[in-house]
Amino acid sequence: MKSSVKKHAPAKKSADLPLFNWLEERGAGVLLHPTCLPGDQGCGVFDAHAVRFLDFLKDAGLKYWQICPLGPTGYGDSPYQCFSAFAGNPYLVDLAALVPFGLLVADDLAELAALPPDRTDYGALYRIKPRLLAAASTKFHQKKTALPYGDFPTFCKQEAHWLDTYAYYRALKDHLEGLAWWEWPAEVRNHAKAMKSPLRAKLAAAIAAYQFGQYLFFGQWAQVRAAAQARGIAIIGDLPIFVAGDSADAWGNPELFELNPKTFLPLAVAGVPPDYFSADGQLWGNPLYRWAAHRADGYAWWLARLRASLAQCDIVRIDHFRGFDEYWRIPYPAKNARVGEWTPGPGLDLFRAFRAALPEARIIAEDLGVLTDSVVALREDSGLPGMLVLQFAWGGDAKNSYLPHNAGPNSVIYPGTHDNDTTLGWYQSATEAERDHVRRYLRVAGNDVAWDFIRAGCASVSRLAVFALQDVLSLGTDARFNTPAQPAGNWQWRYRAAALEKLSGGTTAYLHELLQLTGR
Repeated sequence: MKSSVKKHAPAKKSADLPLFNWLEERGAGVLLHPTCLPGDQGCGVFDAHAVRFLDFLKDAGLKYWQICPLGPTGYGDSPYQCFSAFAGNPYLVDLAALVPFGLLVADDLAELAALPPDRTDYGALYRIKPRLLAAASTKFHQKKTALPYGDFPTFCKQEAHWLDTYAYYRALKDHLEGLAWWEWPAEVRNHAKAMKSPLRAKLAAAIAAYQFGQYLFFGQWAQVRAAAQARGIAIIGDLPIFVAGDSADAWGNPELFELNPKTFLPLAVAGVPPDYFSADGQLWGNPLYRWAAHRADGYAWWLARLRASLAQCDIVRIDHFRGFDEYWRIPYPAKNARVGEWTPGPGLDLFRAFRAALPEARIIAEDLGVLTDSVVALREDSGLPGMLVLQFAWGGDAKNSYLPHNAGPNSVIYPGTHDNDTTLGWYQSATEAERDHVRRYLRVAGNDVAWDFIRAGCASVSRLAVFALQDVLSLGTDARFNTPAQPAGNWQWRYRAAALEKLSGGTTAYLHELLQLTGR
């Protein structure tokens, strides 16, 4: 008896698919956000410690340094909730580099040096660093100081398409004591009106200070990138799919987001439904895109954003890739992410625009979580490498897609990401069934599980293996960087310089040999 269900022939792919095909060689790298670097300025900065970390990567035979987003952090301190999708985080600026030029004196840095050496105190940085940058800016403009970061007016002109709005936004936010922009007075709540407001002239010095901070950030980051390139290290950056509601992006371009045209409050916000991390889902709160508006102008804002990200880094990981296929739309306001609906995203149309404008772009798709057939098809048609996380692999059967034997070559494999516990911490809190599966599958005793996962990743067919520095150091839960859905206490971990020095010699040589043996 014939089935009554119609069978459809597989859709034929057009000649230009997949759109991107860049990950062809095997390699390995380390995940470490720059704030985690050691030093005496309250958090890691672009100084000699960054170069020392690059030396470690080179000595170990590693080819990549993966970081989290570099944007200026706001409430919650998350690099995934920034005041701008284009600006850099001024906390990462090395202020000690300004002392030889007379823009600061050594005593100015004493407050920063007194902060904890093994964690980032963002509240203290918020109080101290902008004040020091403003003081340095005043002297810079008074003295007409020449710094080794290029010409300041030229920088401001080249980056004016985002810098003018960002610097003014930050100056206004300070002037209005931190209020979100939709709570500002009417004359400045509207971006077009604000550009004509007398406040702009009144806040000229503050605006110049924020411009100066960006000039320093990009100048010093360029020096770090040059040091990486000299050592054969490519930097993998990170681009959050969404922007923060309280950001220069939303203030300057409200027509591109789902905002109430009268109140500028969101009509709906982003998040994900209940999952592995949270029974209530994750209520991110980001405004959602008006994708029809982006499509109408050829995705100009997105192209500018990706272009800026690729100017900062060699490769860009786009967070929450699933949101381009469909995204969880949560009506505003909401207490959690339980109530929402999946809504179509721009799909392959956006990636065709990326390919047309930036054909050499190297992009990684963060495609973790529950994936539908359409998400898988979008990733395959785009040609972007996806991700596997070994911590998600255990306790089930051989079909688990995160197990190494199920990996495809066009992928990036991790023991865990910035959102996971360290591998040792995960193993210690895992169920006995999961630990037993790990031991039997990897044929190990489980006494050195962080390195067991590093070895498994390196031996896999995934062309790129990346592991967190915490796992290289075999650290426990105390070194966890972020816990999703936990509103406070994240993004603080830092290592001390002595920890990296202990790796010199035996561990570095072992890692170098492991990468040679596994063709990385």
